[in-house]
Amino acid sequence: MKFLALLILVISCSSDKPKGRTEAEVLFKEAEELISAERFILATEKLNAIKTQHPYSFYATPAELMQADILYKQESFVEAAAAYLLFRDFHPKHEKIPYVIFRIADSFYNQIPDTIDRDLEPALESIKYYEEVVAKYSDSSYKKKAEKRISEAKKMLRQKDEYIANFYFKTASFAPARYWYLDILENHQDKSTRNHAMLRTILATLELKEWQPCLDYIEKFYQLVDKVAQSEIKLAKDTCKKEL
Repeated sequence: MKFLALLILVISCSSDKPKGRTEAEVLFKEAEELISAERFILATEKLNAIKTQHPYSFYATPAELMQADILYKQESFVEAAAAYLLFRDFHPKHEKIPYVIFRIADSFYNQIPDTIDRDLEPALESIKYYEEVVAKYSDSSYKKKAEKRISEAKKMLRQKDEYIANFYFKTASFAPARYWYLDILENHQDKSTRNHAMLRTILATLELKEWQPCLDYIEKFYQLVDKVAQSEIKLAKDTCKKEL
């Protein structure tokens, strides 16, 4: 009876094994099933077997991409980004390149910290690759999501720059404050942020007692700010003219 039960089990297991015309195809299908079951380590072993034992098979290239996908599913986003970048470099004309570039962007996006007081370099990297998706593959299904995430990443970068500039201004470090406000004006397009940066650039210059540069900034920005800011600028202008 035990032998019969064992035989049935063996037959059952063998019948469940994916079928394929080649060993590489079987390994690839096994990896797909293992990924579906979230058995990522075993799936990676199957894909590695394809790469080492069947490097010239049809499934060698899809196996590379699948390994990058496994890293992404495991939330190993640093390694996933590197794997997708490597795939793009070796297969620049592959039909799934739009997907690959989107996944590169997503891998960096998922590395962005929750707060603006930490390193936001991943936000810059994600924007670069999302913008590549939008520019090169505007007809792809990834465009809309890429545009949304560009906006979200840029918002975080804008908030951090404004936080730094405001910190310097509040601590009376007016030269670095002005530097950051001018940097904001060069790199950000949000209307409210720009209005604030233009006003603070003028006020920081006033505090530095640089009367002529202050008047130059007033002439440059006055018509661009809102009416509330204009009232403050008028007072700054009067002071500069008086001191000159």
